[in-house]
Amino acid sequence: MFRSSSGPQCDLLVIGGGTAGLVGAKTAASLKARVLLIERDRPGGDCLWTGCVPSKSLIAAAAIAAQTARATSLGTRTTGRDVDFTAVMDHVQAAIRTIAPADSFDALRAGGVQVMAGDAVFVAPQAAEINGERIRFRQALVATGAAPALPDIPGLPDIEIRTSENIWNLATLPQRLAIIGGGPIGCELGQAFARLGSEVTIVTRGPRLLTREDPGAAARVTSSMVADGVTIRTIARVTGVIPSGPAGVGSLRLENGPEVPFDALLVATGRSPRTRGLGLEAAGIETADGGHIKVNDHLCTTNPFVWAAGDVTSRSNHTHTAGVHGSIAASNAILGLKRTIATRAVPRITFTVPELAAVGVSTDPAQTSAGVRVLTWNHAELDRAITQCNPNGMTRLAVDRKGRIVGATVVSPRAGETLGEITLAIRHGMRTRDLASVTHAYPTYNDAVWNLAIRDARRGIVTGFTGKTVHALALLRRAWVRLRQAGR
Repeated sequence: MFRSSSGPQCDLLVIGGGTAGLVGAKTAASLKARVLLIERDRPGGDCLWTGCVPSKSLIAAAAIAAQTARATSLGTRTTGRDVDFTAVMDHVQAAIRTIAPADSFDALRAGGVQVMAGDAVFVAPQAAEINGERIRFRQALVATGAAPALPDIPGLPDIEIRTSENIWNLATLPQRLAIIGGGPIGCELGQAFARLGSEVTIVTRGPRLLTREDPGAAARVTSSMVADGVTIRTIARVTGVIPSGPAGVGSLRLENGPEVPFDALLVATGRSPRTRGLGLEAAGIETADGGHIKVNDHLCTTNPFVWAAGDVTSRSNHTHTAGVHGSIAASNAILGLKRTIATRAVPRITFTVPELAAVGVSTDPAQTSAGVRVLTWNHAELDRAITQCNPNGMTRLAVDRKGRIVGATVVSPRAGETLGEITLAIRHGMRTRDLASVTHAYPTYNDAVWNLAIRDARRGIVTGFTGKTVHALALLRRAWVRLRQAGR
């Protein structure tokens, strides 16, 4: 099919079948473009096979185990916790199998996308070699994603390690799990394994876990993890990995403090873009520090015929942004548009228990810019949290001088769902009084957002020019009532 054409053989060549590539290919096909997607392994990417789907499935199983162990806090009695790790991992794989058909090659073909299995290498600004065949394209989209980055630690290459990619191959629950890295992946998986029964130790060089997040919010998540049995070693630099006994068993040597023994070691110290072997130089595609492909706000690379989206760029490290960016890049490429990516209202969630969700500017009172106020509602005063014995959460809104919501942090069960309303408010420049005027269902964790909005909207009425006007109207109304009464 491809050899018969004398001109470009496809309108959009998509390299990579993860979230960005899948959405980009489907978007272009819906615009009646000739789309060819190349995937070397299996469509679905990290999200389906090693990221979102398996990790949230594991977290769900761990939540049931934790609920059983803590049932007495709600006045119920259980016979204890009995975890069948093989069955847990079967549940994880079952979730993957259920979702996989939506991302399959067959689903792509049904949507009008041509697919090929193999590797693609650029050989010219508008040509790539795929399995030995030269393919010419009008536009291309690079969506090859990222892979776990391994730190340079003596002894690490000499031991079997686990990353977010291969931890799903564990056959038995490790008695002792050591984790290097205190970011979202380390916290999510560390807490889940602790809840399933592992002795978990997280080692991080930072002063605390989740250093990107509001310190008050991170502290609440940390306290929950400690309550689940996670040991946390902060400001701890790993100087060596010492194997001992069977494969994968050893200990971490720290610069300060005792060694950390483990039966399994998970390395969660960030991710690196998959750009090696793509032939980017032949296509005139530049990369930035760290190897990410350089893109502008329209997701075009330094080659005007090639676009990039997802984790292979520095503009996205979430599945939801990868999908949005894949669609934007594809529509820009096919239609010649200049749609730009959103940077102001991009939500993120750490799926610990409780979840930590954030969007917009920082809600850390110590880091807010001039004119930004931080409003806080502690969930010890939230009715739904009280009924479920979950007082450890909080909701924070960052509000500017005009009362517009510009940032938020939520720590609670299903915090990601609460974040949707706030993200919409930030995206459209809504004020606290706009949210205060919306009827919210009771009792929900989302009540905290509404309570804060009402409190701030009331403050705006009581203070400032609007408050003076309302006060004057109240006086006039009172005088009018008196006149009516006097005339009776």
